[in-house]
Amino acid sequence: MTGATGKSVSILGSTGSVGTNTVELIERHNEREPGAYRVVALTAHERWDLLAAQALRLKPQFVAIASAARYGELKEALSGSGIEIGAGPDAVIEAARKDADWVMASIMGAAGLAPTLAAVERGKTVALANKECLVSAGTLFMNQVRHYGTTLLPVDSEHNAVFQVFDPAQSSAIERITLTASGGPFRTWSKAQMKGVTPAQACRHPNYSMGAKISVDSATLMNKGLELIEAHHMFGVPPERLGVVVHPQQAVHCLVTYIDGSVLAQLASPDMRTPIAYALGYPSRIEAPTRRLDLVELGQMSFEAPDLERFPCLRLAQEAMSQGKGASTVLNAANEVAVSAFLAGKLAFETIPNLVETTLRSCVGQGAEPLTLAAVLALDSQARECAKRALSDA
Repeated sequence: MTGATGKSVSILGSTGSVGTNTVELIERHNEREPGAYRVVALTAHERWDLLAAQALRLKPQFVAIASAARYGELKEALSGSGIEIGAGPDAVIEAARKDADWVMASIMGAAGLAPTLAAVERGKTVALANKECLVSAGTLFMNQVRHYGTTLLPVDSEHNAVFQVFDPAQSSAIERITLTASGGPFRTWSKAQMKGVTPAQACRHPNYSMGAKISVDSATLMNKGLELIEAHHMFGVPPERLGVVVHPQQAVHCLVTYIDGSVLAQLASPDMRTPIAYALGYPSRIEAPTRRLDLVELGQMSFEAPDLERFPCLRLAQEAMSQGKGASTVLNAANEVAVSAFLAGKLAFETIPNLVETTLRSCVGQGAEPLTLAAVLALDSQARECAKRALSDA
């Protein structure tokens, strides 16, 4: 509820990039308007020290650390605070079920599936920053969103941009949704130049400061492929009406084309605090300390088609999206194994798409779309084993 007690919020994954930005915006807004946001629960994977510092400032009712091994340290840090503490995956789900008006779901990876679904079941508002919910479990997830009447707000910058210019009342009049991509650090590199790419080079995103995994996905353009799959489920748009354009300046975050020829775009400086603030304040807008976009200073904007030969991960994601039947679940799992191996020095950058494609071709169990959490997790596990076998055979 809002009013005297403010909007009650929980942050699942409060110590990651999205989570810390959310905390910053809440604290900033509460300074301007005391009590505007009341924090109910915070969770982290294993960064107990940052979680404790956030908790002592925000005074939530409950905090959960997914890594049970860190429970003792967290408990000692919060001794005397009166804050309830939980540890382990079940405690994170418990945090998701706390009575909050608004939940930021920013736990990375498959670990975020169960907590985010638990938040959806409360029928309130979920700000989604977890890709796996829609990439690995899109049909299941959106079925639950509709069943519980949950308001789903995208936090990913491109999907948030689409949300701002997408008219659901006229969805049949939307001809195409186009997501923009920076092109990554190797946009102008040849295939030969990309041989021998190091993790440090792949993690050097031209516009954003992000975690290692998502930075590598941006470098291979897999991230944009995953975003297409997310858009397919979130906005109910068929694969053939979704596309990608490379836009190095990242001032335009999406293009929505309507049947009368109108093209609506959302523009902003590349800063994750913009979509987070939009979701946090929705349906109103709140102030965010971001750099304002100055088109005169920018000078020019360029657009180009993605090169699917140099960046085959985008093609693989498009094929998985069109295939359905669990293919995107397999794609996501195989890619996580491949990126992890690359970051560990066990796989060459240019062979990441090879491992993903081999797994897609060989992994059995793609006969039906997984419609339960157990089915999604089973297929995800099976795909990871397929990918690991392919990695050992490489």
